[in-house]
This record gives sequence, C-alpha cells and structure tokens, in this order.
Amino acid sequence: MKLHELKPAKGAVTSRKRKGRGVGSGLGKTSGRGHKGQKARSGSGARLGFEGGQMPLVRRLPKRGFTNVFAKEYSVVNIEDLEIFEDDTVVTPELLMEKGFVNKMKDGIKILGNGTLTKKLTVKAHKFSKSAKEKIEAVGGKAEVI
Repeated sequence: MKLHELKPAKGAVTSRKRKGRGVGSGLGKTSGRGHKGQKARSGSGARLGFEGGQMPLVRRLPKRGFTNVFAKEYSVVNIEDLEIFEDDTVVTPELLMEKGFVNKMKDGIKILGNGTLTKKLTVKAHKFSKSAKEKIEAVGGKAEVI
C-alpha cells in the first residue's frame, strides 16, 4: 500500500446536508424542522440547563462554601527550581519571570520548600514558607521579604 492509495473508511466521509434548496432535495421548505412549534423557530431551543419548568438541578442543589474576594493569590516557585542559578545570585521576581518560572505576578511570589537547595542564594520574594526559609538559610543564603 502506498500513500496515494490511502482512502478513508467506507461511510466515514459524507457530504453535508444542504438545507432549504428545493423540494427535490428532501430538505426544502421547512429544512428538516417540521411544521411550527418551538423547535421550528429561529433561535429556538431552551437555554442550557432548562428542564421544562421543573426546578433546575443547579437550583435544587445546596450552596457550598465561600469565596473570599480579598484573598491574595500568589504565584508559587519551589526551592528545587532555584538550583539553576549560580552561587551568590540575587533571585528577584523579575528574574524568575525572565527565566519562565512565573507567567503572571498575580499578588506576588511565594517560595515553597519542595526539593533541596545546594547553592547560596539571596532570594527576594513577597512570601516564604517556613521550610523554604529554613532551607535557604541552611546553605548560607538569605530570604528577603519584599
């Protein structure tokens, strides 16, 4: 078998229905919508989740939880990601963005303690987890809160 001999499976390719193109096409006049009624009209069909007047599922289920609109959302970076930097580097949020560890600043950057660190770095960020701070200081680095 060669590339030019390849064909789609039988019945896989069908021509599209050309509606409203005369009585002989079988889809003329009402274009397969039948006569009158809600589904025959333009813009027909009930909205998403409509259950014919029955109380919709979304409204039958109880409300849960709460979203704090004042909560700060931080972009997180793990300690193990900082291994790529040389000794005595000052790691700033701008540098992290440049290197691609953070796409968006959000409300700041938080350094988390996942992984190990062997390099002595000065890390400047908006927040540090307790374990991250300990690991940075254990190798002789500094964790500075901006």
